[in-house]
Amino acid sequence: MRQRSLASLGRAVGAVGLGCVGMSAEYRPSSLDDRQSLAVLARAIELGVSFFDTADVYGPFTNERLVGLALAGHRDEVIVATKAGLVADEATGSSRPCGRPDHLRASCEASLRRLGVDVIDLYYLHRVDPAVPLAESWGSMAELVTAGKVRAIGLSEVSQHQIAEAHAIAPVGSVQSELSLWTRGPLAEVVPWCAAHGATFAGYAPLGRGYLTGTVRSADFEAGDIRFGNPRFTAAAIARNQAILTVIEQVARRHDATSAQVAIAWVLAQGEHVLPIPGTKQVRYLEENCAAADLALTADDLAELDAAPAASGDRY
Repeated sequence: MRQRSLASLGRAVGAVGLGCVGMSAEYRPSSLDDRQSLAVLARAIELGVSFFDTADVYGPFTNERLVGLALAGHRDEVIVATKAGLVADEATGSSRPCGRPDHLRASCEASLRRLGVDVIDLYYLHRVDPAVPLAESWGSMAELVTAGKVRAIGLSEVSQHQIAEAHAIAPVGSVQSELSLWTRGPLAEVVPWCAAHGATFAGYAPLGRGYLTGTVRSADFEAGDIRFGNPRFTAAAIARNQAILTVIEQVARRHDATSAQVAIAWVLAQGEHVLPIPGTKQVRYLEENCAAADLALTADDLAELDAAPAASGDRY
């Protein structure tokens, strides 16, 4: 697989990473199967995937153990990214931010144990806690780097102003936010900031939580699926957003590619510092996603995709 540089770590990784949350939570929970997920993780390494994204809240806690188990024999070949700063409320199925320094320090120790590693390559503040000054949370993250427990630190779902505030305290190595043909907000300020400051932008949900693959035809989601009740996955929104899929499918036909591959290739085209991290629980979709690294979209393709309409429905 083609590679991209992670400047904050001085390492190169496969141009398409792997988001692992769906192996333990969020999508079709009745289909969770650790053995199948371990097979996907093993195949990912064979295909040249070397950036794996997880978090303590995924599961909660079970996803880090799964990822740690799968990558145990390949530690020198891969980058492990995990996150802290969201606390799951299992009673409600929701989560709340917690950016207290003591919580972040304890979370790091727990993640190191679950992952079975001596150091975390990239550690994100999963969400900024409005009850804790960002300087306090970020300062404690920076201390983890000084202590040798973490190699680089990043932020998730933040504004350009918040990134600049944190960067003035300690380098922001990566920013992770949702980025796809139906979620383009980070392109205005955050993606350019990352390019200007040598930070990686990790784009999660590049397939629009499955919608941009063209396989979501109805709003029939089981309880516990993150798309259940989501404004973009109502029957009306699914129908209206077909206009985006139509554009993607037109480009895909020209390249004898799939809609998923075009969607990922568009994210890749947003900059050499941009790393899409699609997730899947099936080997065949993993292989399809990885092949997007070799899909070269033309200027005309990109102009056509950029002109696709905005998504109908809020993200959450």
